[in-house]
Amino acid sequence: MTLLSTGTIVPSYVLDSWWTPADGSRSQLVLDASTGEEVASVSSEGLDLADVVEHARTVGQASLGRLTFHQRAILLKQLAQYLSGVKEELYTLSARTGATRYDSMVDIDGGIGVLFTLSSKGRREMPNSQVYVDGDVEALSRDGSFSGQHIYTRIPGVACQINAFNFPVWGMLEKFAPAFIAGVPSIVKPASPTGYLTEAVVRHIIASGILPAGTLQLVSGSARDLIDHLDYRDLVAFTGSAGTARSLKAHPNVVEGGVRFTSETDSLNAAILGPDATKGTAEFDAYVASAVTEMTSKAGQKCTSIRRLIVPAGRRDEIVAAVAERVERRVRIGDPRADGVTMGPLASLDQRREVLSSVARLQGGGGRIVMGSTDAPAGTDPNGAFVGPLLLAFDDAESPAVHEIEAFGPVASIIEYTGLDHAVALAALGGGSLVATVATHDPNVARALVLGIAAHHGRVLMLDRVDARSSTGHGAPVPHLVHGGPGRAGGSEELGGIRSVLHHMQRTAIQGSPDMLTAITGQWHTGAAVRHGIHPFRKSLAVLRVGDQVQGGPRTVTLADITAFAEATGDKFYAHTDAEAAAANPFFPGIVAHGYLLVSWAAGLFVDAAPGPVLANSGLERLRFLTPVSPGDSIRVTLTAKRITPRETEDYGEVCWDAVLHNQNDEVVASYDVLTLVSKN
Repeated sequence: MTLLSTGTIVPSYVLDSWWTPADGSRSQLVLDASTGEEVASVSSEGLDLADVVEHARTVGQASLGRLTFHQRAILLKQLAQYLSGVKEELYTLSARTGATRYDSMVDIDGGIGVLFTLSSKGRREMPNSQVYVDGDVEALSRDGSFSGQHIYTRIPGVACQINAFNFPVWGMLEKFAPAFIAGVPSIVKPASPTGYLTEAVVRHIIASGILPAGTLQLVSGSARDLIDHLDYRDLVAFTGSAGTARSLKAHPNVVEGGVRFTSETDSLNAAILGPDATKGTAEFDAYVASAVTEMTSKAGQKCTSIRRLIVPAGRRDEIVAAVAERVERRVRIGDPRADGVTMGPLASLDQRREVLSSVARLQGGGGRIVMGSTDAPAGTDPNGAFVGPLLLAFDDAESPAVHEIEAFGPVASIIEYTGLDHAVALAALGGGSLVATVATHDPNVARALVLGIAAHHGRVLMLDRVDARSSTGHGAPVPHLVHGGPGRAGGSEELGGIRSVLHHMQRTAIQGSPDMLTAITGQWHTGAAVRHGIHPFRKSLAVLRVGDQVQGGPRTVTLADITAFAEATGDKFYAHTDAEAAAANPFFPGIVAHGYLLVSWAAGLFVDAAPGPVLANSGLERLRFLTPVSPGDSIRVTLTAKRITPRETEDYGEVCWDAVLHNQNDEVVASYDVLTLVSKN
């Protein structure tokens, strides 16, 4: 697949075909970040966005509606594998955005990694169905005839993803992946300065033939009236400036029409150096390394970059010196296609002007440059968008400028705190941030700082000598954990494993009889219909159904049984071996049977011993012991197929069985879930 040629208009992909504006349409010129040479132009003039939305709601929804969570997750894995094979081409194009090879890996490999991770979690943590059950059933009647359950189902609209210029690949894929698993089609609107890289990824995605029709559309250029065509069925996920987020939130269809709106915006992220992290400690070195990395990776154009270095009073100069020494030793600025370059330019000349303007405002608010210069770095192309690393110092740690002005580039400010409470207060002045780092090896310092700042941040990294090498870093969101933050950071969440999938679904409380709840959720509920006959362990997944049940017992417990189990296992806890001590325990009537003895006996009462479809016991979950069993009592077991999860790529699946032990008085002795692997045929 060839790269864009000079003068090319970046196309959109809508209605399952490629679209370009008519000749003569107004367009925005996009330049190479390092050389200022023309890369392409961008325009969506003439594109009917109402048709785009309707196509997603009809064709896209229908395509995804035929698939289960697992089937969608498998397609994501296939897509990740496909994109992994074309990374080199994407790296080449990414260099035009000003990204070094490392920067490109963060963006491209990071985005592909989200696909892999969410695919895996989708198959491991979600059912192979279209309904996600949330939490336990709530009993709403004494006789069990009326209960409640929370479920998630996909929203019936479209996920519109408005992305920032700094991560043209990761920004798209980290939003697309959870929407796709949820079953919601996406309309992607990348930022124009780097959208040509997004277009290249979409071109490969479409060429792969992996995605069903209507599930992904790309709008290159202005989104114009997109939100005009949305309603409560739809979701907008925005990444960008707080000002733009405010204007979009004010749209009538958001304010009054119920469009779901999430935003990830400006963030004055902090890194706090603990008082114990003195020069020469591993924590000091890790702190300095993190500060330099966050200033120079992607040329500081990350929403998670460190903007405020908060350090103990009297330590500022040594930290400035250490940061400057590391920059001098490790950072080489230039065209990322040149050998040895470790930091490229900003994404555009407009961005360069914006960063330098913000630096001037920081200086006007009391900051002074203590490292770097606003002059173009030596040896760089004068037509490029280059800015070198800049560190500003503020004598007044509470100066509004340092806590309110974000220079979205290789710029950070350093301030001093007088005590841990002061450090917490300074971090909070950012008004809500995506992430903070606490560098300390003192657990008490870590606890005081983390608990103090947690409510003001979406993520907190604790950095010390133990995890300094293994840590993913301050500025690297991972798909397993939430990305987002309160207040200025947007007040929303992305990622976070299956949480990100659920953001694209509607949680609904359903109420009804056990049979109705079972029919809706696909999961057996106590009191629903059951079937007896052929032992369920003789049934493959092809014939096994939820509600298939077997009963076993009774079996009487003797004191000799309890004593023998204690001797065989070494579990001689007094409640099983000392009659006088057991009788003094307010929870027991005297010597009682081991809970694990009862569970072992229950297995003997419900298993079918001969070889058959059941391949293995893979675990127990939710085990609870409710009523003690004394010598002379008897137990019986009821085992019911509760949930059946076939695996799409294997010849077996997982069956969750509801196991309940009763005594001779019909009291529940224990309850738990048994997990087994069962052959499909």
